[in-house]
Amino acid sequence: MFWLIASTIVAACMASIMIVIRLRASKRPASLRKIILPPLFMSTGALMFIFPAFHINLFQFMEAAAAGMVCSIFLIKTTKFEVRDQAIYLIPSKLFALILVALLVFRLIFKLIIGSTISFGETSGMFFILALFMILTWRSVMLYKYIQLERDLKCRTA
Repeated sequence: MFWLIASTIVAACMASIMIVIRLRASKRPASLRKIILPPLFMSTGALMFIFPAFHINLFQFMEAAAAGMVCSIFLIKTTKFEVRDQAIYLIPSKLFALILVALLVFRLIFKLIIGSTISFGETSGMFFILALFMILTWRSVMLYKYIQLERDLKCRTA
């Protein structure tokens, strides 16, 4: 029970930090670097799988990856760009914070349901894969939208 509470508190802190970062990011123009780097930084967490306690089987991996892609739909739908002063800006969504809180609640409920049948390490590994695929999918779509807008912007100014 301690690990469930501790991991939930950590997840809530991370969600809060993400909300603040997202609000600050909307004040400066978006860039390829700002879109690509977060998933790369997050991918270092895959080192957890070096330790046997975090190993998961292929079915668990596919299940977590699919759930991450489905969860990314909410983030994709609320991510919008706009062109201001010949630069591309990310528009802050009022739903972003709500979505992160809903995902946190989903994570907590899911942990309570499967926590008794799957070890804490496996659950942690699955949630890492879920989060990684959610962010990879979301950021891939963001990258596509950004590149499209950047091309349109260059065509307009040329």
